[in-house]
Amino acid sequence: MSGADDAPSQHDIAILAETFRLLGDPTRLRIMFHCLDAPKSVGDIAASLELSQTLVSHHLRLLRGARLVRAERQARQVFYQLSDRHVSDMLRDMARHIGEDHDED
Repeated sequence: MSGADDAPSQHDIAILAETFRLLGDPTRLRIMFHCLDAPKSVGDIAASLELSQTLVSHHLRLLRGARLVRAERQARQVFYQLSDRHVSDMLRDMARHIGEDHDED
């Protein structure tokens, strides 16, 4: 966004703030990074991250509501993955950003 004309609306700012609030939870971030490269089932996420399926389902419901993940049913299981490239790029970019060596200004 290069200028004031490109700024998001107040409504969009409120949605963006809520999205960042959701991303402020370490468990939700762990879930998102786990689903970064391939769709994962709730059971797989729970087992891999050593969390209860109930907790994982709760976080996935919030992330899905914010359109950060999407679900696809295959037979009796539901697989979750990041909703699109914008979300995956943002996660990867922010992870790289915090990993960079920054000199104090």
